Amino acid sequence: MLTYSWPTLYIKPIYMNKTAIVILSDSTNCSEEALGRVFNALATAYDFKNAGEVEKVIFQGTATRWPEQLEKPENPVNRLFLAVKDKVQGVSSCCTAIFYADASGYKLLNQNKIPGTTGLPSLITLKNEGYKILIF
Repeated sequence: MLTYSWPTLYIKPIYMNKTAIVILSDSTNCSEEALGRVFNALATAYDFKNAGEVEKVIFQGTATRWPEQLEKPENPVNRLFLAVKDKVQGVSSCCTAIFYADASGYKLLNQNKIPGTTGLPSLITLKNEGYKILIF
């Protein structure tokens, strides 16, 4: 008995490079270290954006205070922030409440429903969606 098999066609998957940049840097007193961390996070976002890669910028923890500071024209990182603002996915809902941050105009991220909180961004969801996660 003859058995026929169809040839297997292998299609190589095309992977889109995706990176999520999570900023945890505290904006309190705008220390040099904190400013350096947020600057480098946004510079990385700018680099990825110019390379045409998909990326998301997320503010979490005390970093939820940064967007309000970065919106100010006198902030030394303002122009860089404005250049990547379209990549800001949002700010942590829970952290915004805990640290009294003004999140006006930003999406509150709350996929990770931690008990007793309004929720935080879900890093496992980002990982499962194929994002590489960089934390600053």
